[in-house]
Amino acid sequence: MKRGKDYIVFALDVSSAGEAEKYVKILNGKVGMFKIGLELFIKMGPDIIRRVKNLTDAGIFLDLKLHDISETVKRAMEQVAQLGVDLVTVHLSSSPKMLEMAVQGAAKSYGEKGVSQFNCCSDVSVSKSMDSQLGVLGVTLLTDHDASVIESCGFRDIYVQDIQALVMKRAEIAYFAGCRGVVCSGQEVQLIKAKFGKEFLAVTPGIRPVWSIDKEILDKSDDQKRITTPSMAVKAGADLIVVGRPIKRAKDPALAAEKIADEIEMNFSVI
Repeated sequence: MKRGKDYIVFALDVSSAGEAEKYVKILNGKVGMFKIGLELFIKMGPDIIRRVKNLTDAGIFLDLKLHDISETVKRAMEQVAQLGVDLVTVHLSSSPKMLEMAVQGAAKSYGEKGVSQFNCCSDVSVSKSMDSQLGVLGVTLLTDHDASVIESCGFRDIYVQDIQALVMKRAEIAYFAGCRGVVCSGQEVQLIKAKFGKEFLAVTPGIRPVWSIDKEILDKSDDQKRITTPSMAVKAGADLIVVGRPIKRAKDPALAAEKIADEIEMNFSVI
């Protein structure tokens, strides 16, 4: 059965392999996945994946947010599929064709350890097929975007006035393109699960535990605008929650991760 820690994806938003390895060692066994983003991947390349895999059996979420012409994304995804990661992101602001091609590129088997074997997704298989495959997640809307940003980008009034309508439209495109799920704020999780079913993953960033919110509100460096607490996200149906600052900035990161897991388990029967 899925435990509180299995929901947690720790964001390795650091600039060096040494710092990444430090957090992996500290949090090994405390979280279900580690997310490798653009900063770390560009600095270290695919080698950082090997380093992380050597330190933990947790899943690996490669957050590249690919967005290019369809054939280029397909070929890039074929390369990602050889790296042994479990989830990878693409932008849903692109065309349905690009998303379909991304899923095609990801469909190649990439090794012995498949995403469906990880505890983080033990009650919702990340792989739609019997073969181990890379799961493609579509990013619906970045969590530092609000109505003012949507308006400045030239979207129609219907989406400026109702951000959820835009998120749901993009989630629908991802679903029919064959994506394994979407990245969305906690505000849209319940709607997405209701419309597309429990097998369609909902991964929620912008997570702020209750005990960190006051500090974060005062911290002008926090660029997240559409935030939610761990328990709120999981109650809404989130399969995974991405947590960075509240764990990274804690005096004891391992304890912070445990507190988040405890919050989930105390509020909901997940074990």
